[in-house]
Amino acid sequence: MIVLGGNRYGKAEVRLVRVDRGDPDAHSLKDLSVSVALSGELAATHLTGDNSAVLTTDAQKNTVFAFAAEHAVAAVEDFALLLARHFVSSQEAITTARVSIDEYAWDRISATGHSFVRSGGETRGTTVTAHGDAHWVVSGLRDLVVLNTAGSEFWGFARDKYTTLAETTDRILATAVDARWRYTEQVPWDDAYRQARDALLTAFADTHSYSLQQTLYAMGKRVLETLPSVAEIRLSLPNKHHFDVDLARFGLENDRTVFYAADRPYGLIEGTVTRDDAEPAGEAW
Repeated sequence: MIVLGGNRYGKAEVRLVRVDRGDPDAHSLKDLSVSVALSGELAATHLTGDNSAVLTTDAQKNTVFAFAAEHAVAAVEDFALLLARHFVSSQEAITTARVSIDEYAWDRISATGHSFVRSGGETRGTTVTAHGDAHWVVSGLRDLVVLNTAGSEFWGFARDKYTTLAETTDRILATAVDARWRYTEQVPWDDAYRQARDALLTAFADTHSYSLQQTLYAMGKRVLETLPSVAEIRLSLPNKHHFDVDLARFGLENDRTVFYAADRPYGLIEGTVTRDDAEPAGEAW
């Protein structure tokens, strides 16, 4: 027998820029990419082409724009919660709504209140899942690029006949942090984001690393210690390799000064750090 499995549909990457002109001397700017995914009693559209329960993806896009006009867009978590709850409560066939938002940061140019420069920093994001009266909030960041010029070693690893990597007690450690953490309750989202980000950075800087795996755990542990409202954190850390350049052929000595930054291939370290009494994730991830 062939049956329909899990499914969902929605509008992906609705690009939204909202300008708040409440203070004529200091406008504020929100630059978002909003994705909506809905699921529920939608078998008929797959099996027979009956679209009577399908809220069009165009209507989903328009809802995002309309809600941005009707409501203040402050923390991305609040905006995602507002949208997710709306879709579940307003559409009889929809039992689960997932709203994901990426926020792109802009910095105000100090000489004027209406000029901005795109930040070169990480991308903040959140995914909110509403299922009936329940909801889950997973927030995080990606492309938070960090680097230690000292305090990193890598030795004592397993070897086989294909192993060529030399052991080292002094290497550059660099990565682009992709981290997502799951909240157990509603909190002041902006403050919590800043605390989580600071915890990640502090742990990276404070840890004398014998492996990127060790650093991953230290970073995740620091976030959980800092934020009691976070049940678990998932991290993905690409190892952005830096290799010493051999300058001997030019008659030059390279005393750990000049490096080649290789973009690929790269090691990819991933892991979850969780509380042993954490509640089940539900449909959060």
